[in-house]
Amino acid sequence: MTAKVFIDGEAGTTGLQIRERLEKRRDIELVSIAHEKRKDADERQKLLNSADAVILCLPDDAAKEAVALIENGKTKVIDASTAHRVAPDWAYGFAEMSNDQRDKIAASRRISNPGCYPTGFIALVRPLVEAGIVPRDWPLSVNAVSGYSGGGKSMIAEFENTGAPEHTSVPFRIYAMAQKHKHAPEMREYTGLAHGPVFAPSVGRYLKGMLVEVPLPLWALKAKLADVHGALARAYEGERFVKVASLEEASATKTLDPEGLNGTNELKLYVFGHDEEARLVALLDNLGKGASGAAVQNMNIALGLDEGAGL
Repeated sequence: MTAKVFIDGEAGTTGLQIRERLEKRRDIELVSIAHEKRKDADERQKLLNSADAVILCLPDDAAKEAVALIENGKTKVIDASTAHRVAPDWAYGFAEMSNDQRDKIAASRRISNPGCYPTGFIALVRPLVEAGIVPRDWPLSVNAVSGYSGGGKSMIAEFENTGAPEHTSVPFRIYAMAQKHKHAPEMREYTGLAHGPVFAPSVGRYLKGMLVEVPLPLWALKAKLADVHGALARAYEGERFVKVASLEEASATKTLDPEGLNGTNELKLYVFGHDEEARLVALLDNLGKGASGAAVQNMNIALGLDEGAGL
């Protein structure tokens, strides 16, 4: 029997990518609201309650409203918004984060999809905190650049609608300078840090792809480059979608293209530098492992399907 899946908000950037990953699969049945009933609250509630899994691709308030409409105890929800990412009764949907995270996702009816920036940051930092290499109260910073699709429809329009009043031609820009970015809480929560990092996000003139960087003064941490690499390699040994480049590969790498893993659900981690200082870098597709790919992976785990199906 196939599982019934409803994408609430399938017309958005993430929703479209999820649908593309799911529509050719034979182990699930995609259900959609009829065009003429898009504003019919009763029809939407009916679909939310009839599905085995619902993937929410909505703004935060709308996501909370959708969850409130689900009255049965069977529908599993994967929420791609930021509304529930640090909620205690929701499983955090980064399956590779810890040894028992897949079990938590599989057992939960409520799963929050991670943010794209936090996926890279948590992947780099959590194993180092757990290994005692980075103290929980260490002052970390994270620098990152994303393609403009990370800003949703409004930012995509800003970069692509040539001739429109809001169109921009800048090649690169920083943003969120007030240091109140919506991804900050999960960065702290799921790394075990006592304080969140100083987060410096930016956007470039390309559609998708992401680099997340964490600099480490190894001289102050009294750690060696091999210690850092070893902790990361052990944390993700045998993982299908998260890989750690060898120190030899990192040493031979002269540059990294933020679009290098586009169209995949992969996340690749690099440890650059020497025994005095390290530059940790995560490479991923902000619409792949950073959004739609992670949502499909979480749905697969939640429904007991092949984790890599559609990915």
